[in-house]
Amino acid sequence: IYTLSLHDALPILSLSGKKIGIAFTGSFCTYARIFEALEALQKEGAVIQTIFSDSAQSIDSRFGTAESFLKRAEEITGFPPILTIKDAEPIGPKSLLDLLVIFPCTGNTLAKLANGITDTPVLMAAKAHLRNDKPLLLSVSTNDALGLNMKNIGLLINAKNIFFIPFGQDNPVKKPTSLISHPELLIPSIESALNKQQIQPLIKAW
Repeated sequence: IYTLSLHDALPILSLSGKKIGIAFTGSFCTYARIFEALEALQKEGAVIQTIFSDSAQSIDSRFGTAESFLKRAEEITGFPPILTIKDAEPIGPKSLLDLLVIFPCTGNTLAKLANGITDTPVLMAAKAHLRNDKPLLLSVSTNDALGLNMKNIGLLINAKNIFFIPFGQDNPVKKPTSLISHPELLIPSIESALNKQQIQPLIKAW
């Protein structure tokens, strides 16, 4: 896997018409900035299909209701979200996506992905997509990234076709093991991953 610096020129790559999957998991505190990034991606001309985990599609929180998140995703993309394992499975055999982003990717999803567990629509989408030798991009958002989940991040960084949006410690004093990715780097990270390159620097301070 080659690396690409944020300061290097990217190969010319239009996202217009690219089929991009955006898979939501339950880190609700990140959703406001993620929807902003999703709107920016839509303006680039990408064809976006969202997938929601069981938690993302059913839990209301102080950050908003599940219904409002599903509605906003459909308003931005023009397509209803995928909500079941059954509906996510054809992503593989029908080769529906050029790239899939788990955005955000919780510690729970990181751990299951690293250990081959497929029990949510998002994890099925990831498994189905990876069978096609296409890139999977992860946007880490977890309080235990530098704790119990560190080994899983290490496994995934070294896995074929898995790439990361640059991440950093969002609150090292109150949450010393927490890491969160930079959602504003979604588009350059997608461009790099489509070229099978990990964008660098991977660790970027907040």
